[in-house]
Parts: sequence; C-alpha cells; structure tokens
Amino acid sequence: QVQLVESGGGLVQAGGSLRLSCAATGSLFSVGAMGWYRQAPGKQRELVATITSGGNINYADSVKGRFTISRDNAKNAVYLQMNSLKPEDTAVYYCNADLKGYGFAYRGYWGRGTQVTVSS
Repeated sequence: QVQLVESGGGLVQAGGSLRLSCAATGSLFSVGAMGWYRQAPGKQRELVATITSGGNINYADSVKGRFTISRDNAKNAVYLQMNSLKPEDTAVYYCNADLKGYGFAYRGYWGRGTQVTVSS
C-alpha cells in the first residue's frame, strides 16, 4: 500500500525552527512532484512549497526566505526546514506527492498531517 508518512511537527516559540519530514512508502515505481501544504483553523488548505523530481522549487510568498524545501530521491522523502517561525505559521501541515505504484498510473497522495504550533 502506497502512503505518505510525516513526522516533525510540534510546539515552538516565535523565532524558532522546526523540520518536517515525509517519506513515501509501499510498492513504489516512481515519485513525481512532492510538497507541503498547510491548513489553519477556519481557513482553506494552502500551498507552502513544492519540489519536482528534477529539483524545481516553488514557495508561497508568505514563507519565502524562511522555509526551505528539499528532497532525497533515494529515500523517496521530502523535507521542510522552517526557520524564523511566526504565530501565523500555526497550522496542520500536510505532505503531498504524486506517486506511481507498480501497475498503476500516477495519482496524488496526502499524508495525515502534522500539527505545527508557534507561540508568541
């Protein structure tokens, strides 16, 4: 069964840092674009950052200069280094990836989400 497993959320003071990790597991044939989204209470889910298999990166304006996305293709993993965290970064962070299992077409998958809370 193909799935995404996240880790690394938690509680941090404003100005602090956290690193999120997400690994794709299961009978994988190929991994396409990977990324992170977040959803704050009462708000829609929004893009944080994405990275293609070739390394092209896109960030939301609100996190540029503070967050860094990276991936390890050998581990089918994507990471989000979050620095200079602000209270408005508080949200559930979701990993997303385009995964292709053996005998299947590419489709998008979501992780279960990990809570990030930034206190002021």
